[in-house]
Amino acid sequence: MSKGNLWPKTLHYWVGALLALSAVPLLKHFHLPLQFDWLRLSGQYWLLLAERAIFAAAFLCVIGFPSTVWMPAFHRIWREKLRIVILALFCSGLWWAFGGVHGLVLTVDMVAIFEFRVRFKTRTFFRATTNVLIPAFYLFCGLLLVSAYNNIIVSYRFFALSDATFNSLDQWLLGGLTVSRSCHWALRVFPPSFFRLLEFVYFGLFTQVGAGLILTAAACGKKRGLQFVGTIMTAYYLALGLFYLWPSQGPFYLCPNHFSEFPAFLKTYVTQKQSIAGAQARWRHEPLSRISFDYYIAFPCMHIVQPLVVMWFLRAWKRAVIFLAVYNTVLLVAIVLLEWHYVVDILAGVAIAMIAIAATEGSAGLVATCEHAGRIPAARR
Repeated sequence: MSKGNLWPKTLHYWVGALLALSAVPLLKHFHLPLQFDWLRLSGQYWLLLAERAIFAAAFLCVIGFPSTVWMPAFHRIWREKLRIVILALFCSGLWWAFGGVHGLVLTVDMVAIFEFRVRFKTRTFFRATTNVLIPAFYLFCGLLLVSAYNNIIVSYRFFALSDATFNSLDQWLLGGLTVSRSCHWALRVFPPSFFRLLEFVYFGLFTQVGAGLILTAAACGKKRGLQFVGTIMTAYYLALGLFYLWPSQGPFYLCPNHFSEFPAFLKTYVTQKQSIAGAQARWRHEPLSRISFDYYIAFPCMHIVQPLVVMWFLRAWKRAVIFLAVYNTVLLVAIVLLEWHYVVDILAGVAIAMIAIAATEGSAGLVATCEHAGRIPAARR
């Protein structure tokens, strides 16, 4: 334990280990499966997340270091005309096979990986890859644990026990206004395309987290990458404790006309219905074959916690953080107008982010910056 710290910075490892050891008897007690839906988690979810995270990391690099990332790559490709032809054929093949958007994402991913490989020595390239994969695996295991405990808690505590309380607190804070009223006002004022944009931003959270992990671990090393994930997991463990004390689903659960007025074509509509159905099934102890990425926590809002953690760890990349700040401002609007969280959830999320950062950074780390941040793209290692 460092001098001046109330707890060791590696506490998240011990908490995770304790929760993992306790998970098996608790799952058995509540007749929940010990199996996970590996096909959906590994294939449909994590692989798709990985390709989007690489795309977002490359995008943030271009924004953060246009003179050291984008321009050298452009000039190198322009000097080698054959590479332009090969790249064009490669892009055309990907777009034909996977469609426009998916093909574009995969193209950027391949170009980014190739460019990183060209700019750095082989040993450094593989070391940086390992530095990213090990924290990514830790994050994967941690989120599986969080999913298991979501099912455990909802099997024991009624999932919407505190919704009415939080809604009343919102009314007090907002002078009688609620998230649900704001959402349905927006439905009358804005076109469907506006909500599609909000939904795109909202579900892009894990892409942002993945990009933050890639940039942090590749630039600052495995230890810093694990610290990044440890901060995320510390916040999740705190969220599990708060969910046990004050379980809630969110304003969409209490709103009597949410599903009659909210656009059914949005993924949010389907996801919120599935969330309520899943929580009700666990509360009634209906059989569950496999655990997937099951998440029922409204308080605190982890959609605020994680962007704050990402921006903290990327704070040396000032241009990138400015872009993320703008993006996350839209995310905040999406959280409210898609009726996902109460205002008190958001306020609690800010507090949880600060506690998690303090827990893993320590008193000295709160003012320190990564010594490599901002220089790696220009260095040849």
